[in-house]
Amino acid sequence: MDVLRPTLIRIGGRVYRKNLIQEQAYQHEEEEDFCAGPGDCADEPCDAFVVEETEKGFQCRVEVPSPLYKYIIGKKGETKKRLETETRTSISIPKPGVEGEIVITGQHRSGVISARTRIDVLLDSFRKKQPFTHFLSIALNQPAIQERFLQFKEEVLEKCSKDHGVSSSLFQNPAKLHLTLGTLVLLNEQEIQKACDLLQRCKEDFVDQITGGKPLTMEVSGVEYMNDDPAMTDVLYAKVHMKDGSDRLQVIADQLVERFVASGLMLKEWDRVKLHATVMNTVFRKDPSAEERNNTMTGKSSFKERESFNGRNILKLFENFYFGEVQLDSVRLSQRFSSDASGYYATSGQLTF
Repeated sequence: MDVLRPTLIRIGGRVYRKNLIQEQAYQHEEEEDFCAGPGDCADEPCDAFVVEETEKGFQCRVEVPSPLYKYIIGKKGETKKRLETETRTSISIPKPGVEGEIVITGQHRSGVISARTRIDVLLDSFRKKQPFTHFLSIALNQPAIQERFLQFKEEVLEKCSKDHGVSSSLFQNPAKLHLTLGTLVLLNEQEIQKACDLLQRCKEDFVDQITGGKPLTMEVSGVEYMNDDPAMTDVLYAKVHMKDGSDRLQVIADQLVERFVASGLMLKEWDRVKLHATVMNTVFRKDPSAEERNNTMTGKSSFKERESFNGRNILKLFENFYFGEVQLDSVRLSQRFSSDASGYYATSGQLTF
């Protein structure tokens, strides 16, 4: 990390700087050092959360998904002990696997505020390291699109199978063709419900106004590649555009992501959503159920392990391949590594036009 450009972490509408620290690597990476000097808890901001006054002092409650408890406890309880000692507080954590609130209590308001702030930073850091569990998607698996996709696959294998790295294992499952708007880490039912509720608020706040309450007609046509060199392609995708030439789908996608980022349910990755439907991906070569993450932060190591393919001929021969027209009527909160009766991803919630 560049000392002059430290990582910035957004919590509760505020921006915190994560200072460079010396980390100890444990087998399960169960703790991370967040050190503080004397008096560091005196002037912490507290308007992002509620600190209650009690008969014995002060307390603050924080909802934390049970899978993240271990990061607050640390190896042999060391992280929790350090937090309690340095902030002069007591931190009560539910039993492993039991959903509930972490309660911070102390005689001094500043100490409780400091402990809460540090826990927020700690959790935010480790949440970013969790693999995503859900994603906002638009299904493109209508029968006509699937049929044209299978024709595309057949023709590519017929005309380009001798090109380096090209094989049938690279192609997307036609039942799972989709657009990814953004990825989420949802670690318990409460967070899933929060995401579902936000989808419905987005429908009421702006989606219905943009769509006029009607499905959007979109065309899937042409192919493009993700990286710089078509001879070393990892991801080939189909391009999408509104049939009426408008940017309504792009506006909906960008505003949805903006709202989910503001809620803390999604990390901001790009200024605009790149609307694309993956048709070939080298991660499918080893794992047909794999899904590329919509960024480079967690996926950078996997790219090194991929065997790229030469996509030059495919791009030349299928540059304008027409996959078909589709009526879009919903945005789904899809569950990663899952399937429903149709073969598409299991849906935890959805917004309908």
